[in-house]
Amino acid sequence: MKTTIQELEDKYLVTLEGELDTAAAVEVEKTLQPLYTSNGRDIVIDCTNLEYIASSGLRILISILKGAKAGGSKVIMRNMNDDIKTVFKLTGFINLFEFEEV
Repeated sequence: MKTTIQELEDKYLVTLEGELDTAAAVEVEKTLQPLYTSNGRDIVIDCTNLEYIASSGLRILISILKGAKAGGSKVIMRNMNDDIKTVFKLTGFINLFEFEEV
């Protein structure tokens, strides 16, 4: 699993690549923890190369969303494949996040 954060002028761009399973979640959470307080910047999470997400990965995304909303920011999920979208639909997360295709 590869996770990167780019700090742009008005937002953070997160790129997730690989499988966000339980084994990878601990390291991903350490990397993304600074985003739990986004300081008014929106967060775009690029899922173009995300192949799988487990419940532990969903928990990380919810933590980011809670912090962002508390700071007046939003979290935008970008370029999710159909399998990941299905997970979001089944869990109800489809109603919590914003989505975009680029």
